[in-house]
Amino acid sequence: QVQLVESGGGLVQAGGSLRLSCVASGRTLSNLRMGWFRQAPGKERAFVAGFRWSGGTSYYADSVKGRFTISRDNAKNTVYLQMNSLKPEDTAVYYCAADLYGTGYDSWGQGTQVTVSS
Repeated sequence: QVQLVESGGGLVQAGGSLRLSCVASGRTLSNLRMGWFRQAPGKERAFVAGFRWSGGTSYYADSVKGRFTISRDNAKNTVYLQMNSLKPEDTAVYYCAADLYGTGYDSWGQGTQVTVSS
């Protein structure tokens, strides 16, 4: 089991930046595949950014490429999502997720709200 706690959400104007954090406990983050998802009102949860198992390289949804950056600090057991050039359509609840066994993301945080005003 792993517990994930997100923080860093808030209200920001379009064009602004936010950095989300996800602290993991119960498991060593460096041994897990980690990712960020988001869910906007009335929409399904969607992938935003994550690390691949093989090589640990990062990959992104097309809608956030060039604006968002996922990173990790293994010493702090924390994953980050740096979000720049935010747009109103980025407004959503953002979730941190972990894939413990290579079978898909199966552990989720409680989410943090990001609201981008125009």
